[in-house]
Amino acid sequence: MSNDIALEMPQGIFNYRVGAIIYEAGRLLVVKNSGASYYYTVGGRVRFGETTEEAVKREAFEEIGIHLEIDRLTHIHENFFVMKSNGITYHEICFFYLMKPHPMLKEISLGTFKEGYAEVTYSWLAASELESVLLYPEFLGSELQSLESGVKRFVTRDDITYEA
Repeated sequence: MSNDIALEMPQGIFNYRVGAIIYEAGRLLVVKNSGASYYYTVGGRVRFGETTEEAVKREAFEEIGIHLEIDRLTHIHENFFVMKSNGITYHEICFFYLMKPHPMLKEISLGTFKEGYAEVTYSWLAASELESVLLYPEFLGSELQSLESGVKRFVTRDDITYEA
């Protein structure tokens, strides 16, 4: 049994997640699984008994093999959606953390790792590309221009995102 916090409810699944914003030299490190048409940040589910800070550091290490430190919390995203691949309704809360620069990040170019559901590829996207690719959450591309402004909370429901 997994310790990941994903609760199956009669209406769907509740996910408790974290995302690592790894943004360096005008580029964002993103991942994309083989079954998806979109990019997303390094991250994953929080485990039972784990803080979101512990979870984001663990997920970053599991996915890219580097022990990153947190700069600060930047966004909280409450997301209500139906997964197109399986038709399941999700209610998800995700904490996004800006990670501190690390010298080994410069060595990352393109790579893959295995998840239970698919092969996942990670790569760098330039800030200028973020508005033209499908990136989830969608607000993240434009938000990278103002990461210094504190913690923001967004809600997405019925494919409409607003700042709360």
